Amino acid sequence: MDQAAVLREIKEGKRSMRSGSKTKREVRVIAITSGKGGVGKTNIAANLGFLLAQMGKKVLVLDADMGLANLDVVLGLTPRFNLSHVLYGEKSLAETVVKGPGGMLVLPASSGIQELAEMTGTQKTILIDEMSAFGSDMDFLLIDTSAGISSNVMYFNAASREIIVVVTPEPTSLTDAYALMKVLYQKHDRKRFRLLVNMARGAGEAKAVYHRLSVALGHFLRIGIEYLGFIPEDEKMAEAVRCQKPVAVLWPSSPASVSFKAIAKTLAEEEVEYEGGGIKFFWESIGLR
Repeated sequence: MDQAAVLREIKEGKRSMRSGSKTKREVRVIAITSGKGGVGKTNIAANLGFLLAQMGKKVLVLDADMGLANLDVVLGLTPRFNLSHVLYGEKSLAETVVKGPGGMLVLPASSGIQELAEMTGTQKTILIDEMSAFGSDMDFLLIDTSAGISSNVMYFNAASREIIVVVTPEPTSLTDAYALMKVLYQKHDRKRFRLLVNMARGAGEAKAVYHRLSVALGHFLRIGIEYLGFIPEDEKMAEAVRCQKPVAVLWPSSPASVSFKAIAKTLAEEEVEYEGGGIKFFWESIGLR
């Protein structure tokens, strides 16, 4: 290849400045989180994972609700092993990951193991090492956290490069989301959040929810939040859960699926510039040093 062609590849990001070396893949590590339970985080993670994979992205969805995991149930998977086997040193992450709809990869967590509701330092180290060995070839790592402000929730949120906060129009969902972002800001210096409104009756209600939360965050904490979009109320969502498939698989033209596609398209096509700071975890461990 001549010099001009090499320079063109460098400019386009296909080649590093060192001759013959490869540019490291930018892994988008995104926590999907909430202050209140029952707002639909797992459904959102499942549908976005499926749609991003359909768009040609390499996606790993991590179920980070250690004690009450249900991502595998929502996707109709029956994994032989789960994250508990990794954290107890019994299996590698590569042996635990299973293929989900659309070709996305899923790392199922354990359900009913109270001890994993609060990971130990040793277990966190094991997970770091396993993610480092496995995750460098991914485009997206989506982390479906549990709800609230437990140490596990704080850990996975603070460790992620991006945070999507899921809310519903219910007042308790907004107050709990505010509390979550307050703790992440004050204790972990996280200043950038994106809001996804679920179960909204329309764009107007979703924007009103965003406005209320944005005003409160700006007034009391002096931080902003970006509006990512909304998922409308859709009876097909509940039906998809009963069928144990993403709604985007079963009813791709339903209102919820159309909204999921728009959000996935935004994530897939946007250019993200990361800021430093915070607790560095996955992005350093997955070859993004």
